[in-house]
Amino acid sequence: MTTTGIGENLQRVRDGNGMLTAAALRRLDEDLAWYRALPAEDRSWIGLVAQSGISAFTSWYADPARPPHGVNEIFATAPSELTRSISLQHTLQLVRIVVEVVEEYSDRLAAPGNERDLREAVLRYSREVAFSAAEVYARAAEVRGAWDARLEALVVDALIRGDGDHSLRSRVSALGWGGRGHTLVMVGTTETPLDELRTAELRRATRRAAGDALVGIHGDRVVLVLGGEGDLQAAAASLLPRFGPGPVVIGPTVAGLDEAARSAQAALAGLAAAPAWPQAPRPVLADDLLPERVLTGDTTARRTLVAQAYRPLEESTGSILETLSAYLGTGRSLEAAARTLYVHPNTVRYRLRKVSEITGWDPLDARESFVLQVALALGQLAHTR
Repeated sequence: MTTTGIGENLQRVRDGNGMLTAAALRRLDEDLAWYRALPAEDRSWIGLVAQSGISAFTSWYADPARPPHGVNEIFATAPSELTRSISLQHTLQLVRIVVEVVEEYSDRLAAPGNERDLREAVLRYSREVAFSAAEVYARAAEVRGAWDARLEALVVDALIRGDGDHSLRSRVSALGWGGRGHTLVMVGTTETPLDELRTAELRRATRRAAGDALVGIHGDRVVLVLGGEGDLQAAAASLLPRFGPGPVVIGPTVAGLDEAARSAQAALAGLAAAPAWPQAPRPVLADDLLPERVLTGDTTARRTLVAQAYRPLEESTGSILETLSAYLGTGRSLEAAARTLYVHPNTVRYRLRKVSEITGWDPLDARESFVLQVALALGQLAHTR
């Protein structure tokens, strides 16, 4: 195409800017429901954006050798609040309609015989602007992802420390936490510290498993906060393959995020105590590690064992506590305990069943009798103070 033809096309496009802008706005109103739903002020800003896009094309067409204006320049006329409220999909729809309008009117605007050149210029420009839009939003998503990761880490740290101030709830809401149902915390370790890719995959898996999820990474230690209305323990168990070969501990289920610190502290205490029980299941409940947690100095575990085992037995009738003490003190022998108490072995067996009914721990089971023995020792120590 000759320089004269380009100049004539350019002048015709410049003269038709107003017509193109009006046509673009009509198409936006006809085709885009989200545009129609905008307040009048925002629609007027969109009009300026459309006009800016057409003007940017005109400027570029005057010198096609230079790079086209990107989305940032096209949206420069609009306030920042508008650009934050328009998604990538909306931006591309806006660009597409403006381009379609210019393409539709290109034959009318172009100098006779130069229609094809103008259409090709429109298509080239639209491609460059679309790529620019995708790049802008990709960078924004990357920045938002990094910010969300930092915010998530701060929230998990605050939950572990028990810093449940008012700002915590707003931060959690910003991360998409719905707040429905109960909450629990799951902790474990990985063979090597997780990189960004594996951390992102863990976040996706965790959010698939539970309605609400937060992920905290502390070196090789992983803290998962799960929430929702389903079976959270089952959800936690499904995430077991995401951890390394060491112990994985599930804290108690609590009413909501406000009490998540209690679940987190129990789970972390259980993780520290788990090596003392090599035969522990995997994952293991923090409350199943109460004796080992006592050995590590966990005062919460001490109080729990006394409250759930020793006190109910102490308050029971029928020499239940005395029988348990005799049974444990004689090497867990029914006959030896019966001789000590001057009763029949069946009486001992009956009273031990009562122990199981009262506390939930069966003294005839090797592991659970150990739990009861620790509870008994703690309760007796409390009497001597």
